[in-house]
Amino acid sequence: MADSKPIDRRKFLKICASAGAAVAASPSLISRASGELRAGERVRLVDAGGQLFRPEAMTVGRSYVFHYPYETTPCFLIDLGAPAEPGEDLATSDGQTYSWSGGVGPKRSIVAFSAICAHKMSYPTRSVSFIDYRHEPVSGNSEGDNWWNRGQVIYCCSEGSVYDPRDGARVMAGPAPQPLAAVSLEFVEDDSALYATGVYGGAMLEQFLEKFGFQVALAHKTDDVWRPARESAIVWPLDEYSRTGVC
Repeated sequence: MADSKPIDRRKFLKICASAGAAVAASPSLISRASGELRAGERVRLVDAGGQLFRPEAMTVGRSYVFHYPYETTPCFLIDLGAPAEPGEDLATSDGQTYSWSGGVGPKRSIVAFSAICAHKMSYPTRSVSFIDYRHEPVSGNSEGDNWWNRGQVIYCCSEGSVYDPRDGARVMAGPAPQPLAAVSLEFVEDDSALYATGVYGGAMLEQFLEKFGFQVALAHKTDDVWRPARESAIVWPLDEYSRTGVC
């Protein structure tokens, strides 16, 4: 699963040009402020073999990764093991409020969020991940109100930001200025299928591609980091996607 072939100089220059052209041609990609749901492509979640990735294939507490709404923006898929209900409104760093729709699936326990930290945009790569979901209490003690006693948090050990996936990835601790962007999921019971359908939480993903587009293009060996995910997205267990987990 490691990257193999290097990018030659011609493709290297093409990546630079296309990333700049995408932003110039569509500045709305980086200027959207609203935190409300932005409907996107309806993308079916599949396994590495192209078959439907069904809720029953998930292990409670294990982190999974897929890419949405762009082919280069990683997201977490997590089964919390208990229903995740909509809570109070959340807010982006510029004060735009939005409502998260809660979990989906047979137990309404499956949630999806951007795997890009809202502080300095740490994210999982093929080599390492500094952000992950922690299902069990860090302290080993489930008593008390502190996040390290509670477990069921998304933790970025790069700068110490902590998010609550049971409550729309609201910030619990650390320097992050807003929640993780949330992915809207659809569960089709007849097929036991999961679909990504949109994103809440402002323009974090576009800001990520604006800042790290060149680096992401090299990692994904693509000359179009802005290419939307379409039709299907592969779901990987995080411990298979990234060779090393730091958190």
